[in-house]
Amino acid sequence: MAQIFDGYGSSKQKQRAGNSAWDEMFGDITNTSSARQSYAEIHAALSQMSQDELRGRTEALATSYLAQGVTFDFAGEERPFPIDAVPRVIEADDWSRVEAGVSQRVRALEAFLADVYGPQKCIADGVIPAKLVATSSHFHRQAAGIPMSNGVRIHVSGIDLIRDERGDWRVLEDNVRVPSGVSYVISNRRVMAQTLPELFSSLSVRPVGDYPYRLLEALRASAPDGVDDPTVVVLTPGVFNSAYFEHTLLARLMGVELVEGRDLFCSNGRVWMRTTAGPTRVDVIYRRVDDEFLDPLSFTPDSVLGSPGLMMAARLGHVTIANAVGNGIADDKLVYTYVPDFIRYYLGEQPILPNVDTWRLEEPQALAEVLDRLDEVVVKPVDGSGGKGLVVGPDASATELEQLRKKLKKDPRGWIAQPVVQLSTIPTLVEEGVRPRHADLRPFAVNSGDGIYVLPGGLTRVALPEGQLVVNSSQGGGSKDTWVLEPRNAILGRRSPSDVSQLVASQATSDVDGARGPMEGSSAIGHAITVDHSPTDEDASARFRQQQEQQQQSIHESVTPGGAEC
Repeated sequence: MAQIFDGYGSSKQKQRAGNSAWDEMFGDITNTSSARQSYAEIHAALSQMSQDELRGRTEALATSYLAQGVTFDFAGEERPFPIDAVPRVIEADDWSRVEAGVSQRVRALEAFLADVYGPQKCIADGVIPAKLVATSSHFHRQAAGIPMSNGVRIHVSGIDLIRDERGDWRVLEDNVRVPSGVSYVISNRRVMAQTLPELFSSLSVRPVGDYPYRLLEALRASAPDGVDDPTVVVLTPGVFNSAYFEHTLLARLMGVELVEGRDLFCSNGRVWMRTTAGPTRVDVIYRRVDDEFLDPLSFTPDSVLGSPGLMMAARLGHVTIANAVGNGIADDKLVYTYVPDFIRYYLGEQPILPNVDTWRLEEPQALAEVLDRLDEVVVKPVDGSGGKGLVVGPDASATELEQLRKKLKKDPRGWIAQPVVQLSTIPTLVEEGVRPRHADLRPFAVNSGDGIYVLPGGLTRVALPEGQLVVNSSQGGGSKDTWVLEPRNAILGRRSPSDVSQLVASQATSDVDGARGPMEGSSAIGHAITVDHSPTDEDASARFRQQQEQQQQSIHESVTPGGAEC
């Protein structure tokens, strides 16, 4: 019987600039008889399986996802969200550095956003140029002066990380507008515990089920002053949005209403929700709608996804919009290059997690260097997502490079450049068998104002085609369950769950003391009533669907470096 790792080292991963990827399971991919310490137990368990058995388990994962509706849209076809059966494992000490680095970054970005929409001391002190801020497409002057009751603008963040050729963690980009993907973290853990319970037997894996309640408590903590029992809602663009599954899951697990813009109305400077019992005041809106579509009185006039007057209600301090409007400037890829400076300026600390090296093309010297090395680097638009506009120099044709050269000369502010980074690899089941494939990681952080909770693990996205650095599912990528291990001194004497149901409950169900919200399986959508006042003419209906689809905010549109984007 063939061994499960046979042929692993024969994979011809594409190498550039003489660098090879750091494999997370094996120190030497040509010798798969032993694994790194963090993967020793997983390696031993997998070695007892045949490839056919592992493939059968993987197919069971896909079947389970299809039955549960955990899908994504691919060329108009609903497909189960791809999950690989081999988990990613992160040791406790390694994770503590990631956790501290993500928390530090969120604190610095909070300080920057409060400053840039307030006194703008960072500009006066020369930390970041005024022109850079003013020319960012996501700097919204409408957000200036809006009060934050507990000082939090970034209630939820997703900080994309990679491991470079030496195995060191680096920040690839920041996502503090409306980061998506956490629903797949929870769903991945549930189906992994159901389908491959033996992999959990010898390891103490930190659970992920607390996230919905951590999020709910953070949202409740952000309620306007004087509101002791706030009403929280999740605002979705609608069923045509690619992240709609996540919106419904989080609303259900938090025990709050899932609403569309047409379910809300504003009166006397407050936001109300239409219900079967009459209007109900809304205090906190966890919005999954982009700024530009949120309020037609302040942004896009023909938007049908938001509700007129939301911005005025927020300015009056009568409703909290989470995440805050205007956060997108922190997602600008040119602003990203200044985050290490923000950490030193606002926090008086050195960055724990470094950035990927980046050229600021608005600087003449950097532009000249990149133009001279265009066929060696990755070039990204500063406000791009889903890989739109991204060019990988070594893979581009002469015509593509010449077109890019003209764009960079015309608008250097609109672009950054980075070296091609070989992302770390993890064993992944593909058609040929178990092979090394490149992956990134998106940890999610929740800020309650009293502290920052970093979900242990986050979403690992993996590129399935050989040598591919693109991790988004719309281009053939998949995902992995991410296991953060408990410290070794914390697991002595702890008993493992005795059956699968207990394992699922321990890994994907919250045990936060005093947590609010229903048990899993209950419905949160019990009393909201949608009034059918959507456009009835054909053109308006088409616009309604188009705007829903434009609100991607989805992990399916992610590309890793050189270049990962979301």
